[in-house]
Amino acid sequence: MSFVPSRPLAYACLALSMSLVGSYVALSKPLAAAIPVFLLAWLRFGIGGLAMLHWLRKPAGEAPLTPRTRRLLFLESFLGNFLFSLCMLWGVSLTSAVSAGVIMAAIPATVALLSRVFLHERISGRTWTAIACAALGIALLAFAKPAHEAAARPGELAWLGNLLVLGAVVCEASYAVIGKALTGVLGPKRITALINLWGFALVTPFGLYTALHFDFGGVGTGAWLLLVFYALAASIWTVWLWMTGLKVVPAAQAGVFTAMLPVSAALVGVFVLGEELGAMQMLAFVAALAGVLLATLPARGAFAR
Repeated sequence: MSFVPSRPLAYACLALSMSLVGSYVALSKPLAAAIPVFLLAWLRFGIGGLAMLHWLRKPAGEAPLTPRTRRLLFLESFLGNFLFSLCMLWGVSLTSAVSAGVIMAAIPATVALLSRVFLHERISGRTWTAIACAALGIALLAFAKPAHEAAARPGELAWLGNLLVLGAVVCEASYAVIGKALTGVLGPKRITALINLWGFALVTPFGLYTALHFDFGGVGTGAWLLLVFYALAASIWTVWLWMTGLKVVPAAQAGVFTAMLPVSAALVGVFVLGEELGAMQMLAFVAALAGVLLATLPARGAFAR
């Protein structure tokens, strides 16, 4: 029988999932500099797949996969793993990091809207307030970045970059909503393994081509160790934690926890990469954490399904 967490434990799983995402996003900067993006993604899915081969086996009490479930699994991997990465990488290369950060602040609201349209979840006023706090925190964090970064890529294709980042927002929100639908029929471990398998299949042609033209001997030991952490965190830990939390938390409410992504990335930047922490970043943390508190503190009738 599939494990069903308590509500507080589910909140902790969601927060830890997004915090880990922010951490490996920040720590993957040296990886992206050492290994091409498509090869990096291919190795990530491959290492993750090897680590959870036993999760692919269907549990005794689980129903066979229906055509609808198969479609949802493909969409979950295609949108949340494959297309999200491409939109973000190419989008940020064409627009400024500040613009990308502000656009990504729309994730909690987009999750709420999609969950309302596709899952018919009720969104309370308190949840909307939490979403607004989370979005404010992410936006402040983006504006707090150094001014020279804002002007890094202001070129004539900035509009296309902004559009691609907006596409990444929709992909991430879709990942949260589709994940909620999947947790109703599959356990978190099997979902994690199956969408990783799809991700590996989708990126294999690009990864193989890149591998044939890449000098693996030029990658240091530290980069390989970091790759293992990245693969396990991105392919296994964050997905399992997110799907476990979604078993009992509505998708709109879970979307508020995406505020933890930029917060944790900034903290890793400060304490691990040596970046400066200013007053604007502190204000952003307060706003984002206020949103999480609003979304999770118990209240009579709040977040009724």
